[in-house]
Amino acid sequence: MTTNGWDKSAIAAIAGELKDRPGALMLILRRIQDELGWIPEQSVALIADALNLSRAEVHGVVTFYHDFRRHPPGRHVMRLCRAESCQAMGAGALARHLKERLKIDFGQTTADGNLTLEAVYCLGNCACSPAITVDGDIHGRVTPALLDALLASLQEHRQ
Repeated sequence: MTTNGWDKSAIAAIAGELKDRPGALMLILRRIQDELGWIPEQSVALIADALNLSRAEVHGVVTFYHDFRRHPPGRHVMRLCRAESCQAMGAGALARHLKERLKIDFGQTTADGNLTLEAVYCLGNCACSPAITVDGDIHGRVTPALLDALLASLQEHRQ
């Protein structure tokens, strides 16, 4: 059964498969996000029931970790590193450039649904700061010109 863009039976199957493993809550949430791209609010009760936890406990974990999305992402996800090395190498200026160009802030999706912009606090690419990922592909030594080229490429490949 599909409910508002997510499949209740898929969530139940994931929870059922992983509920007896150590660290099950994080494993379930990660798998749901990997498969759906987000954690639907309505799935919290299903997960809580499967793990014999309160809804508040599950909700607390979902909202505590910035990596979990509570809304469907855009067709593409761009993550800009905001850690110290990237900040020292110009990530602040890149953030301003992106926000101005896309007319969104971190955690938001463009009006056309094409791109979600997220902040992360280390991509492990410090030697090539500043760094971003686009749909999981990492880019280092990013400049405003490279960002513009990546954004243009995403616009060309809209499906």
